[in-house]
Amino acid sequence: MDDKVVSLFSKKNLVFIATVMKDGAPQVSPVWANIEDGYVLVNTAEGRIKHKNVLHDPRVAVSVVSHDNPLDMTTIRGTVEEIISDGDYSHADKLTQQYLGRPHYPFKRDDEKRIILKIKPDRVFVLPELKMSE
Repeated sequence: MDDKVVSLFSKKNLVFIATVMKDGAPQVSPVWANIEDGYVLVNTAEGRIKHKNVLHDPRVAVSVVSHDNPLDMTTIRGTVEEIISDGDYSHADKLTQQYLGRPHYPFKRDDEKRIILKIKPDRVFVLPELKMSE
């Protein structure tokens, strides 16, 4: 995967995931995510709307924009190939370190089961290097 894409997903940049509702309407959620072994990994909780949506239609789109330069961005269309349990919060903790600089996920709830949406990119769109004028 392009180094620029990997870089965008390895920083504190918020990621947006679009899923498809049962009625065909689009649904977008801000999430924490990273890239590992060419897959986009989105951490969420079991039963949330994005989880329910990918159970009936695994097609998704994700977009990430640099916090420092809004012209530095990528959009990826892909398919959720696997839903992985994150019961030990290891992925959530890894993303907490990335986004908050803290070692452990601070929003744990007893009634919540964390999961990872493993997304295989089908199409990757990357803007050419652009800088905002000062």
